[in-house]
Amino acid sequence: MAFSDEGGEFAFPKEVIKCDKKAVERIRRLCDENKVTLIVLGESVAYNGKPNPIMKEIEIFKKELEKMTRLSVVYQVETLTTMESLRKPERFGPRGKVTRRREQELLAKNDASAAALILRSYLEARGRHNM
Repeated sequence: MAFSDEGGEFAFPKEVIKCDKKAVERIRRLCDENKVTLIVLGESVAYNGKPNPIMKEIEIFKKELEKMTRLSVVYQVETLTTMESLRKPERFGPRGKVTRRREQELLAKNDASAAALILRSYLEARGRHNM
């Protein structure tokens, strides 16, 4: 999960929410606490532009989010955001190798970083659209 600043110029990673039965409720609470007005959800598409098989599950999740939060939920293509978030240099240990422990820590943080990249992409597209 990631949030933007009030001006919608920056995206900040917040946390990783475990995908279970309590996920939507946790998101709803965070949206209430942070006065969220819109949810941007990653749209998983293949390189040919067609939806990946997981999009069926994402669409169900989107509808549940809209129902529980009473907020609009929009898609933003998430192509390569996971790979981009893994490119950060702090992931490497001594001699450029990733330790198993460090890899687990990074994978846990990676989803929040990827969420921030998706949100940043949405904010940038919206900014260009409004110009």
